[in-house]
Amino acid sequence: MSSAVHLTQRFTAPPTWAVPVQTTCSAIAVLLHPHAEVVLHDLATNTVVGLWNPWPGRAVGESSLLEELPESWRERPVQGPYRKVMADGRELSSVSAVVHDADGRARGLLCINLDRTPLLDVAALLARVAAPVQARPPELFERDWREHIALAVDEHCREQGLHRDRLARDDRCAIVAHLDDRGLFATRSAAEHAARALGVSRATVYALLKEVRNERNAARVPA
Repeated sequence: MSSAVHLTQRFTAPPTWAVPVQTTCSAIAVLLHPHAEVVLHDLATNTVVGLWNPWPGRAVGESSLLEELPESWRERPVQGPYRKVMADGRELSSVSAVVHDADGRARGLLCINLDRTPLLDVAALLARVAAPVQARPPELFERDWREHIALAVDEHCREQGLHRDRLARDDRCAIVAHLDDRGLFATRSAAEHAARALGVSRATVYALLKEVRNERNAARVPA
């Protein structure tokens, strides 16, 4: 059986422009309760005119402490997500959106502050689950050429800060050259396995291997 969310809402008699926005603010706060605070600022008075799920110490009517919005906000009326930190050290991801009146004038600012702590805690827990804590037993993998190919590709991507799905041709050439230097293409099915690891066709691997070997042979020829 589901239970209703006990939503804390605080607002003054809202300015005209803010009335249509209040339902939206409530909906966002209910969806993200209790992990998000929703704040509505009045740009004309530089005050908070609405609060939903307020963090401790926040009050309606207090100063918004906002600077005048720059012209760039006309092009990008939604800013974020950007990082904020609470006094107790909790990290927030925040988004701010300009609210316009019926005539298209910027009148308010809607801010959503999401507490990332639960997400960070879950991420840390998942990172610890079944995390490797010992070195791999070499006797299990010494002759496993498939494992050596997969590890070589992974190590190159990590060392170079590259995403496996976005490797350039030069990166693939470097990996193929490294695999060839270690003699990993001596096995019949190695090219097919390397192709899967690199996200290319087997024909592409053969073409890269030919290019690498031609360049190596050319470098050995005396000038």
